[in-house]
Amino acid sequence: MSAPGQHISSSCPGLSRASTRLVATREDVDGRAEASGSDAILRTAMSGQDRTTQIPARNVILVFAIFCVVVAGTFAAWVGSLGPLPLDKAREVSTTIVDRNGKLLRAYAMVDGRWRLPVDAKTGVDPTYLKLLLAYEDRRFRTHAGVDPLALGRAAIQVLIRGHIVSGGSTITMQLARLIEPRRERTLYAKLRQIVRAIEIERQMSKDEILNLYLAMAPFGGNLEGVRAASIAYLGKEPKRMSLAESALLVALPQSPETRRLDRHPDAARAARDRVLDRMVEEGVIAEEDAISAKVSAVPRLRRPMPVLAPHSADQAIVSVKAKPVIALTLDLGLQKSLEALAHDRAIALGPNISVAILAVDNASGDVLARVGSPDYFDERRAGQVDMTRAVRSPGSTLKPFIYGLAFEDGIVHPESLIDDRPIRFGSYAPENFDMTFQGTVPVRKALQMSLNVPAVALLDRVGASRLSSRLRQAGADLVLPKVEAPGLAMGLGGVGITLQDLVQLYCGLARLGNTRPLREIASLRDDGRDPLRLLDQVAAWQVGNVLLGTPPPENGVHNRIAFKTGTSYGYRDAWSIGFDGRITIGVWVGRPDGAPAPGIVGRTAAAPILFDAFARTGKLPAPLPKAPKGTLVASNARLPLPLRRYRPAGELVRTDGEQAVRIQFPLNGSRIDATGGDGASFSAMPVKVAGGVLPMTMLVNGVSVGELDSRRQRLIEPPGPGFARLTVIDAKGAADTVVVRIQ
Repeated sequence: MSAPGQHISSSCPGLSRASTRLVATREDVDGRAEASGSDAILRTAMSGQDRTTQIPARNVILVFAIFCVVVAGTFAAWVGSLGPLPLDKAREVSTTIVDRNGKLLRAYAMVDGRWRLPVDAKTGVDPTYLKLLLAYEDRRFRTHAGVDPLALGRAAIQVLIRGHIVSGGSTITMQLARLIEPRRERTLYAKLRQIVRAIEIERQMSKDEILNLYLAMAPFGGNLEGVRAASIAYLGKEPKRMSLAESALLVALPQSPETRRLDRHPDAARAARDRVLDRMVEEGVIAEEDAISAKVSAVPRLRRPMPVLAPHSADQAIVSVKAKPVIALTLDLGLQKSLEALAHDRAIALGPNISVAILAVDNASGDVLARVGSPDYFDERRAGQVDMTRAVRSPGSTLKPFIYGLAFEDGIVHPESLIDDRPIRFGSYAPENFDMTFQGTVPVRKALQMSLNVPAVALLDRVGASRLSSRLRQAGADLVLPKVEAPGLAMGLGGVGITLQDLVQLYCGLARLGNTRPLREIASLRDDGRDPLRLLDQVAAWQVGNVLLGTPPPENGVHNRIAFKTGTSYGYRDAWSIGFDGRITIGVWVGRPDGAPAPGIVGRTAAAPILFDAFARTGKLPAPLPKAPKGTLVASNARLPLPLRRYRPAGELVRTDGEQAVRIQFPLNGSRIDATGGDGASFSAMPVKVAGGVLPMTMLVNGVSVGELDSRRQRLIEPPGPGFARLTVIDAKGAADTVVVRIQ
């Protein structure tokens, strides 16, 4: 009997051969021989076991990758949910008003009451402060991308070692992120949010912009934000120049601004300052002896108010310029501060309720260099918030120079012409001088310097009140007259309304030889529309300035340095003085803002001394006036053409045959005549003597004819009684002369 294996093989020869072929085929494919079928089965089982061990590793990697994607997606979604950085709101600052050199005049608190002033680290902050700040807060500020891993690592180690937070590891950029989005909690979530925001800030802003914004937003206690606001409030100065002690103090305050407020906790602030100095010594930033010297310095214990210079100009600028953080004016801070002090001191000396206004303007450009609207902006008794440089008031005699200027321009008179100052009537209007006396015949130069009323009104009658009004308006002045009233002769003596700034603009025109420029106070506004405006021709303007230069100055003034004019309105309501040299024009007004009379307040004694003090406080010697223009007639009265030697009203003939104009030689104009008789009860006859003129001549007393003069041009008249009497002589050609005497 054959073996079982043999039996199977012999009984199924085809299967046996097939198996043999399969083995051979596998050998051909795998390149290796199998000893038997059982070996192949074993190898197959082992290969399956390897695959089962590889599948879990792949799954772990896949799961980990999916987890990372989910975490990254969640983080990205969270970052997206934060929204954009509110940088526009963070950049909001207090509106600041600066002078022509960028110096702070006034700042306005933000809507919520915070003081946050714009600052530029490169130009507006002391380098010592910046060095201490970066060394203390963020040494690698210039190199990191918003987050400092080394600082964060140091902070984490300190937490592990000490069990509490010693330092937050925050960079300046991270601190800025916290200031932009303030949060009270100090958690891991809050720190993570700061990190994300810091990276965003670094991507959107340069390092200088980040530092500037931080310096503007850093808290310093109360409603003070930023190093500039803190420096002004605590140190009383801009942060451009600070000592080492001051720099260290301002570095220390933002760490705990409320518990280190100088006006509440000065000792805590000093201790914090000293710790900053000690650390800077340890890190080699400053020398030990410098730190010791700085620690000796006391810390301020009071908070100063923010500066309020040129408050009226600042208020006007805020209204005129919208949505601009910094508004530059043409004012000069030094001159503004000096004139504000001058106005304050003089107002107190002049008495209660008296206000003073001063305006200084550069002649060449028309830029306002100083504007003092009141002696004290916060003095309610003097209506301090009312800007009296823009208030409409009566100008008194300050318009007289322009009357004379038109007369010079028309060739009616010359500065050396003679003109009569005697009683005269224009219809129902009879002007009188301030001192109620008359000077007789005087040179036009003296008539303007003495501010005589009769000659000014006579010339205004000749040139025309409407023409004067039109010319002043053409030059930029806004004259205010009662409704439905035409300009009249009274405007020459103050019967019109005008502002101090318009008067100063007109006087600038005299210094500029006849043309004015509209005043400019906001430097950022364009110069469009500020073309020169015609006031007078050059010769006439120079002649007026030359006459005013010789006006006798007040006791505190020097002769022939400043051309000026004074004025006093009716009822002692306004006292004026406006003057100019070759560089600057200054106007002064004194009075009560409510328009009430202020007896004793007159231009020459109240306003003129302030004017000359104002010029002295400019810090420069008066500049000479321009030279006489080509074609100017400079001559004495004797060398003038005959028509210019003496002013004659319109219609009066100029005598060419050698005849002299009629003049009353006796009694003199304004004289007092004692005409009592021997018994003391009656009046004796009074002689009248006349020179010149053509016979026959008629004599009138108070407008009533009393007969003719004899061949010697004399006559005795009976006095009409005690009091004033008007004596008039009319010759054969209609020429006349009048004097007013007082009979007693």
